[in-house]
Amino acid sequence: MDAATAVASARKPPLRFGRNEWSGAFGDLGTDLPLLVGIILAARLDAASALILFGLMQVLTGVLYRMPMPVQPLKAMAALVIAQKLPGNLLLGGGLAIGSAMLVLSATGWIEWLARVVPKSVVRGIQLGLGLQLAGIALREYMRADGPAGLILAAAGFALTVALIGRRRVPAAVILIVIGAAYALTFKLGAGIFGQAFGFRLPVLHLPALSDIWTGFLRLALPQLPLSIANSVLATRQLVEDFFPERALSARRIGLTYSAMNLINPWFGGVPTCHGSGGLAGHYAFGGRTGGSVVIYGGLYLVLGLFFSRGFDRVIQVFPLPVLGVLLLFEGLTMAALVRDLGPDRPSFTIAVLVGLVSVYLPYGYVMGLLGGTALAALSRRGWIRLGVDA
Repeated sequence: MDAATAVASARKPPLRFGRNEWSGAFGDLGTDLPLLVGIILAARLDAASALILFGLMQVLTGVLYRMPMPVQPLKAMAALVIAQKLPGNLLLGGGLAIGSAMLVLSATGWIEWLARVVPKSVVRGIQLGLGLQLAGIALREYMRADGPAGLILAAAGFALTVALIGRRRVPAAVILIVIGAAYALTFKLGAGIFGQAFGFRLPVLHLPALSDIWTGFLRLALPQLPLSIANSVLATRQLVEDFFPERALSARRIGLTYSAMNLINPWFGGVPTCHGSGGLAGHYAFGGRTGGSVVIYGGLYLVLGLFFSRGFDRVIQVFPLPVLGVLLLFEGLTMAALVRDLGPDRPSFTIAVLVGLVSVYLPYGYVMGLLGGTALAALSRRGWIRLGVDA
């Protein structure tokens, strides 16, 4: 290989589809699937459109970034839509609104300014908070969803994952999903459900009204934007630097692809989406190292949307919540553990822990953690306050 070829290869790493990429493909399933199901049912979206666009964004992202860059439903938006049963037209309008807002932040360079101003300790704190939240949801809700039988399944899945994770020859997540599917088909579903649900469908064109975009901006995009800046852009950029130091990405590039997804999805009935440090941690924890894992993962949703969306509310039960809980728990633990690299720097570690706790336990915790943690770090650097040092 000559020098020019080597440089080209470094710039565009290959996609791989080996067993570790297959295992890594399912690392974000525990976060995405419950949110996606909740959004589709609460907002009464066309299941085929939502699934196909979600899968397509995964595939395009995997091909573009050539790393396990995740695509996830927007969490704050999802929570508001599910809790308040907001209509689909408002959700899709909100998607266009936040896509436009992120385009402005990225095109003007303001997102890069934020990346310079917000210190690593605050980003680590946001990751810690998100990791604790994900782990808490897994333990409180998912693993208990099917009663005693679900707890036994979750315990067995956890033990299996501990034994297999990190072993490149044995794809832990794939084995876990197979066990979960066997459990669902034995105790909850019949094999005939797939035949009943089969039928080819394509996305349906949607034309959002200006009133939906404006109302979606006020009710959905504004609450989502601080979390997107903190986690989808800044924390994801930091995690790429941690896991792929030779492939460092700018906040601007991540913001632009975030924006592009949300300026495309709503026209075809797709849910608003983002990148996210938790998803990257999940794919990576279970073996994903290239964009192949995200392409595989997107292919799953494309198959469900194109061929099985008629029975979506039943077919998705093949992924039982206790199994999704195990995946989500390991995603959360991987995120939370990132704070350990600040251990020797006690002031930074203290700020990260404070930001993490604020993010989890206070209203609008992520925006409060982002602003308060950045201010605290600035005061600490100037020597106006002392953190994490002996008196």
